[in-house]
Amino acid sequence: MTDVLKKTLFFFETLSVAELIPYVHRQMLADYSPEQVQEKVHLCLVQHQCFTSEDQYIWTLNLEGQRDNDKLYNLLLKKQKPLSLNEMTQSGTGGKKKRKPVSETASLISDGRFVQLANGYWGLTEWEVETGHYSLRHLIVKALKLHPTGLSLTQLGDVVGKWRGTETGEIRGVLAKFPYFEEIGNGVWCYNAETRVIHDRVLKRYLEALKRQRERWHRDQERWNRRVGGMKKQLDEVSAAQREAAAALALRREDVNRYDQIVTQMAEKDLLLALRKKEIYRYKEHLQKLESKANAILYQCRLWVRRARDGEHEKNNMQEALQKNQQSLETLFSKLQQYKERDRENKTKIMEIKEQHAERVAELQTTIVNLRQKIERLQDVREQEEKIWREEINTLSTDLKHSMSETERLNRVMRLAQQEVVEMKNRHKAMEVQLAHPLVRFFAKLVAKFRRNPHQAI
Repeated sequence: MTDVLKKTLFFFETLSVAELIPYVHRQMLADYSPEQVQEKVHLCLVQHQCFTSEDQYIWTLNLEGQRDNDKLYNLLLKKQKPLSLNEMTQSGTGGKKKRKPVSETASLISDGRFVQLANGYWGLTEWEVETGHYSLRHLIVKALKLHPTGLSLTQLGDVVGKWRGTETGEIRGVLAKFPYFEEIGNGVWCYNAETRVIHDRVLKRYLEALKRQRERWHRDQERWNRRVGGMKKQLDEVSAAQREAAAALALRREDVNRYDQIVTQMAEKDLLLALRKKEIYRYKEHLQKLESKANAILYQCRLWVRRARDGEHEKNNMQEALQKNQQSLETLFSKLQQYKERDRENKTKIMEIKEQHAERVAELQTTIVNLRQKIERLQDVREQEEKIWREEINTLSTDLKHSMSETERLNRVMRLAQQEVVEMKNRHKAMEVQLAHPLVRFFAKLVAKFRRNPHQAI
């Protein structure tokens, strides 16, 4: 793809991606859609440094190439024939065989002056230009770019005829079809690049609008197809329902006929059943009468049996009550004897308690008399002790007064002593201040020395 783009851009100098797509699609990537081809072409143009573009719309081929490949370019110009990479490297390095590096191939691919042929040989881009593959419109643009002052129709036919054989009518049709071919006057035509850019953009917008319209039409068509399919399904369901309804009606007719037959049979059976019912009712009435008589007899028998059972039950109850009364009388008599014995015992106990109470009362009276005597003696003792304690309290109060007076006197003495101590401290401080003078210290030392050694001083 890189070589196809190189050859195309070398011939036309400037092309857009949309103009490059047909040539790439024709020579390779035939199985791809136009959108996929456009994506791959744009990716190839961006990846290789030999393709340049200022606005990412119009692309050109950089023919200056890389400085490292100038020797190979000059070699191919000199040989004027394709060479393999080994031959070019051997010739470029003075005959020394050098192993083919991957970077050498990458540099040639990124150089716009070189193209790789089908047999693996390398040639110049200007050798491999195939003008027969290009459209007449692009050839006319190429010719008018080479002659910016303009060309007449015959001159344009001569220039384009060098690349591809064409007729004048075809050239006139192309010139009249596209607005960026302008007729200056007197049959002279020129190419307007700005008008072409505007035309391409307008055409691109128009194609995008057509694409959106086509997509919208496809969506509407799919929606209507879905609706038609749904209606067909509904129609099929309705027809199936009609067939089912017809079959159901036929079955219903058969059921009605069968029902009529059954109704007639049931009417006959109902008549027979009615006669049979009358006989059964008559037998039932006779049986009811017999049952009523039997029930009356049975009721009388049950009454007699119940009365007999009630009499026996009353007799048994009377006997049981008599036995219970006898037993209760015996128990009451025994309890009465027990109560009498308890009464006797209680009376004897009461007599004993009375005697004990009298003795206890006498003892308590004697103890009360003794306690009164003790209380009187204790009162006398307490009065005497109170007198003694009062005397002691009086003596203690006098001693307390005497001690308080002594404490007051001692406090006064202590305060006087404290005042004397303060005066002595003040005097001591004054003496220390006086003794701080050096002469006084000197005389004090002399005096102390004489006091220690009085004999030596004499």
